[in-house]
Amino acid sequence: MARDTLFDTAAPADKFEFNERVADVFDDMLDRSVPFYKEVIEMSAEILGGSLQAGDAVYDLGCSTGTTLLYLARMLEAKNLRFIGVDNSKAMLDKALRKARMFSLAERIDFNEQDITRAQFSGAGGVILNYTLQFINPAVRLDFLNTIYNGLRPGGVLILSEKVVSRDKGFKRQFSDSYHQYKKNRGYSELEIANKREALENVLIPLSIRENMDLLSGAGFSRVETFFQWFNFVSFIGRR
Repeated sequence: MARDTLFDTAAPADKFEFNERVADVFDDMLDRSVPFYKEVIEMSAEILGGSLQAGDAVYDLGCSTGTTLLYLARMLEAKNLRFIGVDNSKAMLDKALRKARMFSLAERIDFNEQDITRAQFSGAGGVILNYTLQFINPAVRLDFLNTIYNGLRPGGVLILSEKVVSRDKGFKRQFSDSYHQYKKNRGYSELEIANKREALENVLIPLSIRENMDLLSGAGFSRVETFFQWFNFVSFIGRR
């Protein structure tokens, strides 16, 4: 796994993009930047395992390098599910396909290069949207979630994970400080942390827990709950 050193530079930070340079180090970036990333995938597998029917299709929208789908394909093999990963970054999908071939899972997972907000599907048993909605223009998030809702079969589930922001200034500062320390503990320097924060400015736009819950409810999900939180990282489940 290539180590993420993209932001270890004194040059001004460029706008963050999911390009080939990011794809090369993305798995390390997730491991060191997203708290309990693997545990959230494990919890997602447990939720889906108890919700999906044999033969269901599972979509990972914004699948990046395919880590989540690779894990699910192994853990939920007995259900004979169809896995579809969708992402608009060719560099990410190229790496996802290489990983799928490495683990002999390429025949069980389809990867589609497409803008996820334009993806069309129906009757899906599950949809995963992990740390992806935060990169979509807030003005179109409700319509996008409504499209996902309509693409799920009755009883289907959406798993949504996001970085969130607290509307309480004290908690916001405290949670941000905790996340800052988390990244330092995993080897990122103050320079790297500052450069990445600058690169993500106006690219990653987080909402509060309540705002995300309201979006899900507004999109049609009548049953919505959180199933994980670590300071300013939260995972939600919505059931159609």
